[in-house]
Amino acid sequence: MDYKKFFDKMFPEFPRVRENDPVTSFEAAESIKESVLQHHQIILDCLIKHGALGKDGIAARTNLDGNQVARRMNEMRVLGLVMLTGNTVKSNTGRNEREWKVAIPI
Repeated sequence: MDYKKFFDKMFPEFPRVRENDPVTSFEAAESIKESVLQHHQIILDCLIKHGALGKDGIAARTNLDGNQVARRMNEMRVLGLVMLTGNTVKSNTGRNEREWKVAIPI
């Protein structure tokens, strides 16, 4: 699915910098915009295809590493794209991690 129009509408509403941050922070935020949007779409597509998963489950089924997934999940929750299921699943290291699912109509 192509969520680019949805992301383009929502992305400006998710602040990556504060008003008083230095110009370098604004430049850094702008430089990652496209990759963040791509990560959002990859994660959504994974959750749609495979159902609810933890961070490591998403990473295992996509070309993203666990850190990339972890950084996107709260952003996506704030944007209303994903939500927690209330369940935990085992991570790659055997620890409990939160399980996520799609929150938008598909």
